[in-house]
Amino acid sequence: MKRTTKKERAMEKLQAVLDPELGVSIVDLGLIYDVKISPKGVATVTMTLTTIGCSLFFVIEKDIEDRLLELPEVEEVKIDLTFDPPWTPDRMSEETKIRLGFA
Repeated sequence: MKRTTKKERAMEKLQAVLDPELGVSIVDLGLIYDVKISPKGVATVTMTLTTIGCSLFFVIEKDIEDRLLELPEVEEVKIDLTFDPPWTPDRMSEETKIRLGFA
């Protein structure tokens, strides 16, 4: 049986976080750039948004925190919001591109 890494388990949890406007996973949208979990249990999520100043970021942020805190190895969640590189539709999964009419 293959053992999953901390990062893989975190990404599985993030897969369930939906963009509140599109109803699509933030992972499938390509908003997650990286996830690291320190030995002290701090999960740092490097991510972007589809637009700067997204008024619903607080909803996404809370869902990310709630989901990652379900992992026994996570004690704290930090979100590093970046716009470099900026998000483009090319970051979406193929299935999401089709679903949203980008392919």
